[in-house]
Amino acid sequence: MLDQEFLYYKEHQRELVTKYRGKYLVVKDQKVIDCYESEIEAVIETSKVYDLGTFLVQKCEPGQGNYTAIFHSRVAQGCE
Repeated sequence: MLDQEFLYYKEHQRELVTKYRGKYLVVKDQKVIDCYESEIEAVIETSKVYDLGTFLVQKCEPGQGNYTAIFHSRVAQGCE
């Protein structure tokens, strides 16, 4: 649902980092609509105007590792 917003961030990451490094950006409709000091503040304030799930909150830092998350899980043996 937020593929276009994420793609926008990835394609403009370098220029966004120059302007907003360390901030939490709110991306909607393929543009930055606001920035905040914390992720929770970005979500709370933006959700007053827009529905959750209609905007992306992304910490603005350089490098691919700052927008990639890897999750590991253990497979329980013997669970059915």
